[in-house]
Amino acid sequence: MSTSAISVRESEVLALLGEHLSNAEISSRLFISVRTVESHVSALLRKLDVADRRALARRAAELARAERPRPACALPTPLTAFVGRVRERAELTEAVKTRRQVTAVGPGGVGKTRLALAVAAEAAGDFADGVWFVDLAPVLDPGRVGAAVAAAVGVGEQPGRGIDEAVLAALADRQALLVLDNCEQIRDGVTPFLERLLVACPRLRVLATSRARMMVPFEWVFPVPPLSFADGGDSEAVTLFMERAAAVGRPPDPAVRERIAALCERLDGMALAIELAAARWPTLGLDGLTAGLSDQLRILAGGPRADDRHRSVRAALDWSHDLLEPCDRALLRRISVFAMPFTADAATEVAAFAPLDPAAVADGLGRLAEQSLLTATPSVAGTRYQALETIRQYGTERLADAAELTDVRSRHLGRCLAGATALTAAEGTDRPARFDALAEDMRAALAWAAGRPEQRADAYRLALAMGELTFARNLLGEAQQRFEQAAALAGEGEGEGEGEGAGVGAGAGDGAAALREAAAVAGCRRLGDDMLRLHRAAAEAARRAGDTIGAGRDLAAAATVAYRFSSEFTRVPTADEVTAELAEARRLSEGGDPAAEAALALAEAAVLADAFGAVQGAADNTAHETVELAERAVELAGRAGDPVAESAALDALSGALTWAGDSFGAAAAARRRIDVLRPVPGTPAATHERMDALAMAAGTALGVGDLPQARRWGRQLADQPLFAEVGHHAMSWLLIADAFAGRAEEVLAGSTEFLDAWRRSGRQRSFSLGPAAASVAMIHGLRGDHEARADWLAVVDRAGTTPEHRHGYGAVFDALVLLHHGDPDAALARLAPEPDEVWKWVSWIWLHWYVALRAEASVLAGHPDARNRIATARRTVTGNPVATAQLDRAEGLLDGDVTAQLAAAAAFDAAGCPYQAARTLSLAGPAHAEDGGVALAGLGLTGG
Repeated sequence: MSTSAISVRESEVLALLGEHLSNAEISSRLFISVRTVESHVSALLRKLDVADRRALARRAAELARAERPRPACALPTPLTAFVGRVRERAELTEAVKTRRQVTAVGPGGVGKTRLALAVAAEAAGDFADGVWFVDLAPVLDPGRVGAAVAAAVGVGEQPGRGIDEAVLAALADRQALLVLDNCEQIRDGVTPFLERLLVACPRLRVLATSRARMMVPFEWVFPVPPLSFADGGDSEAVTLFMERAAAVGRPPDPAVRERIAALCERLDGMALAIELAAARWPTLGLDGLTAGLSDQLRILAGGPRADDRHRSVRAALDWSHDLLEPCDRALLRRISVFAMPFTADAATEVAAFAPLDPAAVADGLGRLAEQSLLTATPSVAGTRYQALETIRQYGTERLADAAELTDVRSRHLGRCLAGATALTAAEGTDRPARFDALAEDMRAALAWAAGRPEQRADAYRLALAMGELTFARNLLGEAQQRFEQAAALAGEGEGEGEGEGAGVGAGAGDGAAALREAAAVAGCRRLGDDMLRLHRAAAEAARRAGDTIGAGRDLAAAATVAYRFSSEFTRVPTADEVTAELAEARRLSEGGDPAAEAALALAEAAVLADAFGAVQGAADNTAHETVELAERAVELAGRAGDPVAESAALDALSGALTWAGDSFGAAAAARRRIDVLRPVPGTPAATHERMDALAMAAGTALGVGDLPQARRWGRQLADQPLFAEVGHHAMSWLLIADAFAGRAEEVLAGSTEFLDAWRRSGRQRSFSLGPAAASVAMIHGLRGDHEARADWLAVVDRAGTTPEHRHGYGAVFDALVLLHHGDPDAALARLAPEPDEVWKWVSWIWLHWYVALRAEASVLAGHPDARNRIATARRTVTGNPVATAQLDRAEGLLDGDVTAQLAAAAAFDAAGCPYQAARTLSLAGPAHAEDGGVALAGLGLTGG
């Protein structure tokens, strides 16, 4: 039978059979029961007409090969052809296919990178998910190895987890090859990252290049030998020399190949040394090359050369360096500070001081490129130059020998600081690309300056600018790190006087401000523990600076965070410790300014009245008291003129009104947050607040039946840049809004992105993820696909929480499915508790849906109290167009009033709820049932 008869779910099972997974493993991977897996396997055996499971696995492999798209091959393109190394390429290619981690080791200049690129390109077809190349040469911070891999692989930040965890999750199921180049200078960072990567990603293979082995489990070391010169004129070394010499001028006469072989032997077959020598062929010829290199090699001939192969590279570099004019020597050593490709203008700014004239820089770069000491790459933005890592290291040594290291590094720091300052004020679509071009140089400059007291002021300013820029680039983990680094640099400057460079312009007060920024970034990352730690640290920094009112404001913020975002903590702060913190904040804020008073009022609403419904919140506060405290917080925040603080206070008010049963007031407060934040620039604090405001506005709009507005805000939330890597969070409210409206196609399309992102995230739990998964389950239920519904309910169990699902959104979605399929008794049983019995779970956005569905189920089940339940529900939902129409329909069904039912159908249409409009026609009797069935089919749903 054709595979076209295989369902989507069967295709997924078949693919996992091809990976030789057991039924239990397939069940866990797809979130379906083992029994369901067994049934799919049986169906596949029948449809594919094969005898057993082993045959199915073979068929899966055949289909995978036939349908596999060309894998991604993200490898840099070398400017010159690869030469020789037939044996090494074959051996190393086989190794990366069969071994978890291979390390190509050898001295600088032996050709490790070119060999790794050739092997990766050759092996790419054997890796279904492609090949990625990561150059670690510019990375100086061992903690940024994961970030470098993420940038190469295309993995972004995910709220609630670090970038390393995001990489591990993204690569967990990938069959891919990862090439890590130049590992030696940050081996302390590469080693732990590799160990975690290899454990978490069983199908991933790693090819590393390094001057020393990585010392990690699974490692297989491949020593990269020099190019062979054993075959004389026909050797690989000579072939490389001939090709490179021909590329820069007239090719050597074949008659001199044996003499060239002798020259290559003197260079120990080191690829870089051979290429440097070949670049001089047009001007020096063979005699000049032989004489020059012979002198250098005699000088450096001490010791066994075979044990120190880099000796020949240094000889070639020393020789090439000595042949340069003095101005070109100065240029070579000075441009070694650049970590990334650079322009002639950048080189002029950093390197153009005596003896080097600014006008000579561009010509000098060209001459260095001609001598293979630089590579030149044309682009639409102009030519960019870059030195190999070995040459950069050599240039840095020469820079130190010339006593220019501090001067050139300072110039480089100044350029990076100016570039960072310009970028923070820049706008336009090219800003990300401009940042990317400068980022590694800024990081290198900051790493150098941060450890030098005389550079501390510039280091502080650069760290602060880097915090802003990395946040704008959606590098949240680094943004938090940079703001914390700026705070540390500011704090170090405290009390050191006003001397030049000694912390001028930065002190503990500046540190407190930087820590507040760091706390806001942690909020965007959903890291409650970090938010609390950083607000407390800001309070301490403010206290050291003599700003007791600021310290009180920070402690109040810490107390608010502990309750407002209690679900985002790994260790939830206790009520006692937060209450004590609030008392200290109150003491410090006595006689404070309006901002401190507003922060304190919000903390009191959060902690004393539990406006946010915190995990550790008390249960004995009255709704009236909660609303009063929240309203006071809103008033004081408005008086202080702080839109971010006002939005947070409105969030407290929205929560308080929810507990009071005022769904419309809660929705209005949430809506005000959007308006208050609209003109505010995208700082970390404003961004964190805006994301929360959009989610709450979408949710509360759903709660009062404003489906079109809920969908608009859900769409805005999904489009937030910080949600680019977390489709489950991005899509959650959009899925719920579309599910209530009955837009099956949109829900099913969005559910794929939701599920993939949720799995990559490590299967997080959240107050919005459970309802989103339940809404997808509901759509499958309305379509009559009960197997898929069961699968999604399994996701609900992992993504949500049991009490909320049991008593809140789960009851609502389950009842909708049961009523759709004509089982009002089961629906009524699902909604059996009185609303005030489960108020905590239904009083937020589910209350109106709960009471309206309960009334309708009572009518359809013939409950004796049906009419009274309709009347009671009306008092709750008045003003909600969807719930009101549902009660009108229920009353019309109770009275047998078809006209009332048709009016309800029109009301549903007007409210943006086509599903309920279609279902109303289906319920309105034989004359309208056909139209209802057609309308349901148009939505992708069954007729019940």
